[in-house]
Amino acid sequence: MNKLQYGYAGKILWINLTSGEIRHEKLPEELKRSYLGQSGVNAKLLYDLTDAATDPLGPDNPLIIGVGPLGGTLAPCSGRYTVTALSPLTGIFGDSNSGGHFGPELKYAGYDHLVITGKAPEPVYIWINDDTVKIKSAALLWGKTTWETEREIKLQLGQDTAQVASIGPAGENLVKFAAIINNLCRAAARTGMGAVMGSKNLKAIAVKGTRGITVKDPDKFLKTVHKCEEDILNDPMYEVSSTLGTTAITGLAQMLGFLPTKNFQLSAFEEAESLRGEILLQKYATKHKGCFNCAVSCSRFYKVTEGEYAGTVGEGPEYESISALASKCGNSNLPSVLKANTLCNQLGLDTISTGNVIAWAMECFEKGIIKTSDLDGESLNWGNHQMINKVIDLIAHRRGIGDLLAEGSYHAATKIGGLDFVIHSKGMDYPAVDVRGTKGMALSFAVSPRGGDHLKGLPLYEVAPEIYKDDIKEELGIEITPEYWKEYSSKAKMMIWHENWHCIVDSLGLCKLEGIALKPLKPKHFRDLLAAGTGLDMTIEELELIGERIWNLERLIGIRTRGINRQHDLPPRRLMEEPIANGPNKGERLSAEDYNKMLDEYYQRRGWSMETGYPTLETLKRLGIENERN
Repeated sequence: MNKLQYGYAGKILWINLTSGEIRHEKLPEELKRSYLGQSGVNAKLLYDLTDAATDPLGPDNPLIIGVGPLGGTLAPCSGRYTVTALSPLTGIFGDSNSGGHFGPELKYAGYDHLVITGKAPEPVYIWINDDTVKIKSAALLWGKTTWETEREIKLQLGQDTAQVASIGPAGENLVKFAAIINNLCRAAARTGMGAVMGSKNLKAIAVKGTRGITVKDPDKFLKTVHKCEEDILNDPMYEVSSTLGTTAITGLAQMLGFLPTKNFQLSAFEEAESLRGEILLQKYATKHKGCFNCAVSCSRFYKVTEGEYAGTVGEGPEYESISALASKCGNSNLPSVLKANTLCNQLGLDTISTGNVIAWAMECFEKGIIKTSDLDGESLNWGNHQMINKVIDLIAHRRGIGDLLAEGSYHAATKIGGLDFVIHSKGMDYPAVDVRGTKGMALSFAVSPRGGDHLKGLPLYEVAPEIYKDDIKEELGIEITPEYWKEYSSKAKMMIWHENWHCIVDSLGLCKLEGIALKPLKPKHFRDLLAAGTGLDMTIEELELIGERIWNLERLIGIRTRGINRQHDLPPRRLMEEPIANGPNKGERLSAEDYNKMLDEYYQRRGWSMETGYPTLETLKRLGIENERN
């Protein structure tokens, strides 16, 4: 066995839906050494398979699914997989990450990556059962929800334990922020990967694997795993993470004044108390839930037993979903948020972009851009939770006003107006942080290679500095100050570190909640897990260089497809020009002068042109990707 076969399955599965060709290919050693796996290798494959003329909704746009070398192993929180393609929402680099159990199952079937090209003449789904791979008719599944689809496929195959990733009506109707859903409620949601799947007439992918994974040094690997678990359990954020999950952020965001409210017009929500994670836990949660091999189990099942939303069941929701479907829309009705979350999972929608486009539409209604005549006589006023759920269904089926909103807020605004209050970067909506009060996140969201984004460089070091001040000093040499999040200085250095290591965590196949985000695991953990698991023995500096290489390649994809440049790295107008109107950060805004100085430092540290934001040839040579320069 090749020494780098350890940890990896060792194969790429290629499926051309136009011709029906199915082939296996050995995962090249150079890809492992240069990009590790999962999101890193996905990005390299996408770069090689696309060009400036590739239509994100055309048959030539590949849908690439990757699982990292630690995916499906005993490494803590190793249940992630990444879906990559050109994004229908933004036209640039698109990828999305999901948990649950689908990723490890693909690995157990013998594949690190699945590359799907072409377009099937009729609706189909793919059935992968170890070496047996079939393209099967999905004619009777088209139009069904993701929940119905998963149930029907398992019945058809007689495989209760198969893992299924599918699209709902939103993906079929090419909603530009459609999601891919596995395990009913785990979503590869951002950037519209579900629409790419729908454009290929691909309803679902079902996987059953019976192969195991061999690690290089089982004893050392197990010792490293135990050390990682110990550090996770001893992390100061462990108890709240395992009890409340990301819903704990709702109260924190309100307290620190970065909870987006009414489409970012406000940064604190007067009814936020009704949305706190503690309320969800006490009144609606029925059982905690974790993804594959998770030491935290941050999610939970919920059930609504009373009121107009009685009978609603599901999993989650995450803080991002609560913010998007509640405070951003001025909605304090938590049961309605649970209903909306379930609808998004069933219909196959990204809750962040869904909530953002509805919040934008509510402001358009408030300002007279959208009228009751556009809504069949209904009103889309702030807090109208019944209409929120109605509009979700309209979006997924592209009916009425939903056809416009299915384009996403940026594209919708270019058609009817209201562009000044679209909160986005590169065409993708911002997540649940008002970055006027968190200056490093402002930089991180704006420069992300996939658009308005928190998960490519989530810097929780910035908003919880007191908890991690020793880690910040150890890893970055930065001494924190009171209200550190409001400062511009040192943020470029901090963001680059987070971005590089997020690329590594994603490429290894681990969850960000434990890896880098809340920070119980550090670069030394990743180095040790990789070495013992695969035999790929690298220094921390060599690993970070791989992260930097991946980040720059993702940037190059945006430059090639849409000419991404410095102007695209600026925050939206509202956050630059309008001070925060309420809450603890009242009066804060992003200073154009200070932000541009921070961006200058970021470019300088990245080795990018100050004028264009393009990586210089010297930088690309240092990273070994000079041949990728356009």
